[in-house]
This record gives sequence, structure tokens and C-alpha cells, in this order.
Amino acid sequence: MARIKITQTKSTIDRKRPQKRTIEALGLGKIRKTVVHNDTPQIRGMIRAVSHLIEVEEID
Repeated sequence: MARIKITQTKSTIDRKRPQKRTIEALGLGKIRKTVVHNDTPQIRGMIRAVSHLIEVEEID
């Protein structure tokens, strides 16, 4: 299964509660923190919801 590297690039200060909770659910919370997840439709949906706060990179 493909993997995705997600890095938080912007703060969640002054963001709505659902966006903050999505960042937490992805395992992020601090700027420049990076996590790796499997590429699933659920993760893609969370990425789409907070795409303005993160950077996504596909890894093999």
C-alpha cells in the first residue's frame, strides 16, 4: 500500500475547532512535525479538509 508523508506548515491558531481536531487526528500539532500514514480514502479526506495547513508528499 502506498504511503503519504504529511508535514504541518502552518499554525492552527484562529482556526475552527473541526480543523484543529483533524490536525490532531492526523498526529500533528506543531509546525514542521511530520507523520507517515497509509494512503486511504479516510486520510485523503482529512488531508483535503486541512490542505491549507499541511504539505503532502507521496513516498514509495
